[in-house]
Amino acid sequence: MFRNLSIRKRSATVGIMIILAYAMLTYTITNNLVLGIVTDLIAGFAVILIPVLMLPLFATDETRGLNLAYMGARFIEGGLMVAGGVMLAIPSLQPYRNSIYEFVHIWFFIAGAIYFYILLYRTRIVPPYIAAWGFFAALALLLMMVLNMLSISSPFLAVLVLPIVLNELYLAIWLMLKGFRSPAAR
Repeated sequence: MFRNLSIRKRSATVGIMIILAYAMLTYTITNNLVLGIVTDLIAGFAVILIPVLMLPLFATDETRGLNLAYMGARFIEGGLMVAGGVMLAIPSLQPYRNSIYEFVHIWFFIAGAIYFYILLYRTRIVPPYIAAWGFFAALALLLMMVLNMLSISSPFLAVLVLPIVLNELYLAIWLMLKGFRSPAAR
């Protein structure tokens, strides 16, 4: 289905999927149940679609294992987001939705982000500074989560979320406007 997608359409679609993945924040912001169900499902499927779209660009002999780890992390992350939407639809499971995001989903998001930015850096389909920024932003988020696990909390630690959010929004806009570099031109 996506095999014959041009590099330009592929990059724009990935950019749109990155933005749609943030739809999962809608329920947290609005507390609107129906909107939360719909946006969790949309966000989950968007997250699952990104590695599918990236497969032709990431599938090289040198990156095969890393790509499989990336796909696994993203499929689980997206599946958890879909599960979050389903949980919102079932009243007895609604209280568990936030726990899924806080205690399980975040780790797959971090792992997937680290793999994603390493793959972007290795394949050079985006400028290296974008990949490096995303990688270090994912590490900052990992640091925040580890410190939270150690009961070290501060309102200032929440700032460590900003670099990854800003990077992903920047990357999404970059992909929609500029697109991936051709794998042949690397």
